[in-house]
Parts: sequence; structure tokens; C-alpha cells
Amino acid sequence: MYNMDSIFEKEGRKFPGATYSEVVLAPAYDHAKQSLLEPMLAVHKAHLIMLVNQGLLQVDEASQIMKGIWALDKEALLQSTYDGQHEDLFFLVESQIMNVAGEAGGSLHLGRSRNDMGVAMYRMVLRDKILVATRALLSFQETLLNVIDTYKETIVLGHTHTQQAQPMTFSHYLLGMYDVVDRDLKRLKAAYDTCNTSPLGAAALTTTGFPIDRNKVAELLGFPKIIKSAYDSIGGADYLGEIATAIHLTFINLGRFAQDLLLWSSQEFSAIRVADPYVQTSSIMPQKRNPVSLEHIRALSSSGIGNAQTVLQMLHNTPYGDINDTEDDLQPYLWKGLHLIDQVFRLTKVVVGTLEVNEALLKRRAQESFATITELADTLFREANIPFRTSHSIASQVVKIAMARGLNATHVTSALVDEAAKAVVGVPLNLPEEVILTAMDPEHFVKIRSLPGGPAPEEMKRAIMEREASLQSQLTLHQTEVARITICVEKLDQLTSQWGKTDEDNQPI
Repeated sequence: MYNMDSIFEKEGRKFPGATYSEVVLAPAYDHAKQSLLEPMLAVHKAHLIMLVNQGLLQVDEASQIMKGIWALDKEALLQSTYDGQHEDLFFLVESQIMNVAGEAGGSLHLGRSRNDMGVAMYRMVLRDKILVATRALLSFQETLLNVIDTYKETIVLGHTHTQQAQPMTFSHYLLGMYDVVDRDLKRLKAAYDTCNTSPLGAAALTTTGFPIDRNKVAELLGFPKIIKSAYDSIGGADYLGEIATAIHLTFINLGRFAQDLLLWSSQEFSAIRVADPYVQTSSIMPQKRNPVSLEHIRALSSSGIGNAQTVLQMLHNTPYGDINDTEDDLQPYLWKGLHLIDQVFRLTKVVVGTLEVNEALLKRRAQESFATITELADTLFREANIPFRTSHSIASQVVKIAMARGLNATHVTSALVDEAAKAVVGVPLNLPEEVILTAMDPEHFVKIRSLPGGPAPEEMKRAIMEREASLQSQLTLHQTEVARITICVEKLDQLTSQWGKTDEDNQPI
């Protein structure tokens, strides 16, 4: 027979129940003390300054409260474990402030709620982590541009549908990847801008009857603006989804890049060689040289995708309002996802920055490949004054004849083209030998593709310079934003530095 008392004997009859504490409250406390303590104290200080400015608290009351804040032993809080005496870190910190400040300490919470506080703290943590992640992407781009500049004349085969397509350069491929990362940065920056808005002053969800100054608190905490709707301040969760989506796409893109590099580093391709610090050997096969750093980049990217998907799934079909689904259980997945961006892109930077490219082998493959046949078709159109679809058919016939005879692209001659032309149009084209040889030359193929976005070395130089200028601008903006946030945090201490500090007579100064 069911006995409720037996459960209470194990769980206890008062909050919190043992299992609830184990599964929910203790993990949330551990995350909070590591990530939310500093933002919480910053919110306290900003709110306190505003209350004094608005005449809602007197300076002597603020001084008492600041005594409590200054007295907090942050190291002890960081080392503490959840004991159930307080519901969460907020109530523990509040109680410690009030132990020093007395009854005045209770007025620190005037005109606000844990709701708007919590969202503000999450947003502050996330914006810092986004800034770290975006710096890793920018640093990767710096290295990538150096590698691009090194290999801007290195001929390789480009592939479509995994098959040889046309000659290009290694830099042409890498520059495409650079631009993908650039879009990842734009998405993260957009997510940052959405995140970096203040919910403070929304209180529980309807603001407050006290004449607080929402804009002042936002300014003190480095938020450029407030969230206009108090309800949206508390209930809106799309800022979390936007960050998750940016993380998701960033790792999808990086995983595709890592997959290519892994394939090209295989002995069958032998296109690139991963440097010694980033390979491992086998316990049984002495010849093995495993580029496992690339495998870890791919695997960790998949892990980052998983974190992002978890966030989106946790938001799915939840009500638009104040709910725990967006809080303690969800936030760590975003924190880990952003941390992984920093880690994985720093690893990718050093692996890519030390790659060796087998230039001679790749050039020979391009020369022997029929990937240049597009240019032969273009040349026949220009030189023989025939319709392009006809020149395309003749070039196709050239490949068929050559392959049937076991020839590669270096064996294509004017005579072979004439043979193909007779089969297609009934007459030879009689083009000079040097015209055919030039058309089949992969370096020529690349050189004349000098339109914007093309692989020609001169166009590549222009493209690199363009992106270098843009990158320097982005680095400057990033440094400026990091400095701005840092100054705001430091200013909080400056503005409250005289509150709660005492002279030798233990009087407020």
C-alpha cells in the first residue's frame, strides 16, 4: 500500500526536498556561483546607485548596504556548496548583505524582482562569452588570411559533387571559407546586439510603482538600450534562440571545413600534411600518422551543435512568459557552446596555420586532369567562331577519345581536337598547337579568371587586401566594445567607492 510518509522520511517535510535539491537546486547553485556572482554584484551596485540618484534611498542607507556588499567573501562563496538553507545564490548573498547592513539591506531589492535581475545577469554573462567567441573567430581569420596569401598561386583541383571540376588555387578555397566565418561573425554580432539590452526595471513583469530610472541602470551596466516591453523583458526567449542558432551554424560550417581537411590529409589524397604537434600515432601500427586534431575539431563541432540544438529544443512549445525552462537548466548549454567556439577555433587556427601543402603533386594532378576542358570549349568558341554548345560537344568528344586511349590532359593536341571536331561537325578546326596547349594549361585557366571572386592571383591579392581592411576594422570595434564593458564595470566601483568604506573613527567617508 502506498505510504507517503516513507517518502517524506527520506526527502524531508520542508523545502527543499533532498532529491529536488540534488537534481535541481545544487547544480543550479554551482553554475550560479561560478558564472553569475560577479554580474549579480554589478546589478546590485547599479541598482543601488540609481535608487540614490532617484531619491528612493538616502546616502547613509546606501552606505550601510555597500558595507554589506564590500563585506562579502567572494572566495568563500565560490568554494561553498549548496546546503538548502537558502533557495539559491541570490537569497544567500542577500542574507549576507543584510547580516552586515541590517534592515537597510532589505531595501536593495526595492523596485525590482529576481525575474528582471536574473535575465539581466544571464544577458551579461552571455554577452561576455559572445565577445570571447567572436575574438577567437577574428583571430582565426587573421591566421587564415596569412595562409591564403601564402598559397594564392598554388594550383589545385576544385571539385563539384566530389568530382574533379576545374582548376583553382588553394587560396581560392580558403578565401571562400574565410567568408563563411565572416558570416558566422555577423550572426554572432547580431545575436550580441539582441542580447545586449537591459530588462532591468521590468521587475516581475509589469515594472514598478516606484520612480526608478531604467535607462540609468542600463547605462551603468553597459547596456546600450532597454527592452521596451516589460513583459517581453521577462518572457522573451528568442535572444537565447538567436545565440543558439548562430552557434549551430558556426559549428556546421566548421565541421564541413574539417571534413575536407581530413580527406585531403589522407595518403590517397596527400594534398596537405598536418604538422607534428597535432598528429598522433598508433599503439600497434608504427607507420601511422593520424591527423586526430582535425577529428577532434569535427567531433567538438558536433558537440557544439548538440548544445545549440538542446537550447532550441528546450525553448520549443514553452509558454511566452516567466518560466524556468529558459533559466538555470538551459543557460549552461549556451555557455558551453560559446566556450567551445573559443576552444575549437583556437585549435583550428594553429592546425591550419601550420599545414603543409603538397604543391608539386597538386599541380601535376591539375595538369593531367581534364578539369581544364571548360577552357578548351571556351577557346574553341573564341578561336573557331562556332556556337558554344558546339564547342562544348567537341571538347567533350576530346575527353572521350583521350580516355579511350589511356591519355591524360597533357596529351591533348591540335590533331586530337581536329579528330574530335570531325566526329562532331564533320570538319577539322585547324587551330595552332600553342592555342590548344594554352587552353589546357591549368595556370592559364586560373590566371584569366580574374573577375571579382575569381581565383586569379591578382584578383586574390585584391581580395586579401579588401578583407584585411575589413578585419582590422572588426578587430578595432571588438576591442572598443570589450573596453567599453570593462570601463562600465570599473565605474560601478568608482561610483560606490566612498559608500560603506570607513575611516579610523569608523564613520562613513
